Amino acid sequence: MKIVIAGGSGFIGEKCMEFFIQNGHEVIILTRNAKKHRSEKVAAVEWLNEGAKPEQELEGADVFINLAGVSLNAGRWSTHHKQQIYNSRIAATNELLRIISVLSKKPAVLINASAVGIYTVSLTERYTEKSAVVPNDFLGKTVQDWENASKRVKQYSVRTVFMRFGVVLGKEGSALTQMAMPYKFFAGGTVGSGEQWISWVHVKDVVRAIDFAIHNNRVQGPVNVTAPNPTKMKAFGKTIGLVLKRPHWLPVPSLALKIALGEKSKLVLQGQYVQPKVLEEEGFKFQFPTLEGALKDLLPL
Repeated sequence: MKIVIAGGSGFIGEKCMEFFIQNGHEVIILTRNAKKHRSEKVAAVEWLNEGAKPEQELEGADVFINLAGVSLNAGRWSTHHKQQIYNSRIAATNELLRIISVLSKKPAVLINASAVGIYTVSLTERYTEKSAVVPNDFLGKTVQDWENASKRVKQYSVRTVFMRFGVVLGKEGSALTQMAMPYKFFAGGTVGSGEQWISWVHVKDVVRAIDFAIHNNRVQGPVNVTAPNPTKMKAFGKTIGLVLKRPHWLPVPSLALKIALGEKSKLVLQGQYVQPKVLEEEGFKFQFPTLEGALKDLLPL
């Protein structure tokens, strides 16, 4: 297959690129700096720059994967940074739709990144893809608008999948790096109340889920990409300590995180219990269904 990845140089994008190349597919990444990312194995096509016409090199593409957008983890959530997070996702999605609109042969599927942040934070709710979506904060509204923008590709009869990622765990460039760091210095402990849920997922299962959605025509619409066993923050921290053989003893108060991170502190102080019902019902098997197994594969970083 000919697979186009927008955001192919990011944390998840690089893992997808490696996976699809290893499986014999032709991979093209869309980037603002094509010279930097071009290699013998990967074609890099310039986009989102003045005068760029990526559609000229994308005819015949079977799959589009949209992972583009400013990282949520990069920097404090100032008003300016939040606008960058929002605008980068909407602009990239609009450009992908424009590209698809002018291709003579439309792709079979668009895999569009999304996030479990679309669900309202809760200590008691259990969310599936059928749960009502009533976002009431910046992240939730951003994700909802992102999905709504990508839905417009349906007018071209392109199957569309919204991959609602949980907290993606990996060796580099992921939230796990920051979460594990205090334990390396024997200073790890519960963050906030410890009762907040973390719907996590190993990056290898993220890539496998994307591949699964590409090949399974029954999969469309929202898909929760989270391991089947969400964990409370206190248990998450204790498991990091267990795997690293470090103590779990020094708590991090909510107020300290709010002062240090501002609104971004919600990413670790609040959460949702999210279940991957669509993947499970379609027969997807997680390689890392338990947190301890995932962390043993990833730690030490």
